[in-house]
Amino acid sequence: MWSKFKIKYMTAFTELLNNYNITGLAIGFGTFVIIGLFHPIVIKSEYFFGVKIWWLFLIAGVAGSVLALIIKDVLFSSLLGVFAFSSFWGILELFEQRQRVAKGWFPKNQKRK
Repeated sequence: MWSKFKIKYMTAFTELLNNYNITGLAIGFGTFVIIGLFHPIVIKSEYFFGVKIWWLFLIAGVAGSVLALIIKDVLFSSLLGVFAFSSFWGILELFEQRQRVAKGWFPKNQKRK
């Protein structure tokens, strides 16, 4: 019953966006928010854990990719695709953040070994 409830309202939301022809704007806004959230996530992840958690970004990226392929709704599939590739991008940025910390551009966590 719960899944029927979610699908019913997800479809109604998508139809509302389609009726007003703003699906593209919703995808653009969602992309902006997702990418904007990943910047501090990468910085904080490197600060607290270092690069050893790169595999979590990989798992999130693969999961987002699989879900984007499964979900038929254009809006949610697109946003999951953006999330997936932002996760993959986060792996690269995690290692680059380590270099930025070594250059002194960002603070180093003295408590982490």
